[in-house]
Amino acid sequence: MKKSKVLVGMSGGVDSTVSALLLKNQGYEVEGLYMKLHSKPGYHEINQARAQKAADFVGIKLHVLDLQETFNREVFQPFIDTYADGKTPNPCALCNRSLKFGEMVKFADKISADYVATGHYIKSDGKYFYEADDDTKDQSYFLFYVDRSILPRLIFPLGEKKKSEVKEIAASIEGLESFASQGESSEICFVETTYTDLLKDYVEVDNVGEVIDKDGNVVGEHKGYMHYTIGKRKGFTVRGAHDPHYVLSIDADKNQIVVGKKEELSCSSVVLNNLNLYTDEKEFDTTVKLRYRTKAVPCHVVVKNNKAYATLKESVFGVATGQAAVFYDDSKLIGGGWIEEN
Repeated sequence: MKKSKVLVGMSGGVDSTVSALLLKNQGYEVEGLYMKLHSKPGYHEINQARAQKAADFVGIKLHVLDLQETFNREVFQPFIDTYADGKTPNPCALCNRSLKFGEMVKFADKISADYVATGHYIKSDGKYFYEADDDTKDQSYFLFYVDRSILPRLIFPLGEKKKSEVKEIAASIEGLESFASQGESSEICFVETTYTDLLKDYVEVDNVGEVIDKDGNVVGEHKGYMHYTIGKRKGFTVRGAHDPHYVLSIDADKNQIVVGKKEELSCSSVVLNNLNLYTDEKEFDTTVKLRYRTKAVPCHVVVKNNKAYATLKESVFGVATGQAAVFYDDSKLIGGGWIEEN
């Protein structure tokens, strides 16, 4: 009997290449999709050629979808606007929802593909996401915003594999050795050097302003509020300070940053908006990650009027508005939202 058809997102990297190969070997009818997202000069010429080479090796058709306008509207412009508002964005989560698991699913429908697969390090049982077995590569935090209705159609061939295993697979196959030795892609694919270098082309970044304390006293000077995120302790002056000072909050309208001692960064509750939950419960105990690569802390959550109110059972330092807060029940991801206030 003919096995199901699956559309694999192919970036030209080792993860998506091995994913396509594994699915083909499992008997799926596989087709690939290279998505042109951002407009970084020279990027697509290199990576589309790599994706085509990978598709040719696996023996599958490669489609190319130009999504640059959609990406600019759904991901890039919100990235700029969020920094301009004095908040810290999470463009990967937006991209995963709108493009990689939004537009890609629409394209899968066009070619009558039953499933969509990517090289993300994450697991799913069709109802929930779960953290990958390789905790150093786990990408579940960035997929919390994916529409729950499409989970039954998603396949993640690398969820139970270590990155080292994936590279070994590629290195052991004649014709794929070069994919095993490719450098890792950057965390934010459209940022070449630093986010401030990128922002300079669109907004005024270098705009000297005041550093104030929590009482509103001017205590120093900074080089422009967009250079700072909550918790940063360098790049500004504080007159007469003997102890380290940290950014506590940012006032974009006044081009001011508020600074204080580390203990003033402590946060014991957060309010989340634009929720995306994989559970229908309105009150529950769970754990929450308030930033990628941080430990999940226990919390009590109440969902009311399309917002989540999370009371933390351990204080967290340096919580930034605009970032994602993601709920976990052990390794199971149960959704999350965007930090509105803390």
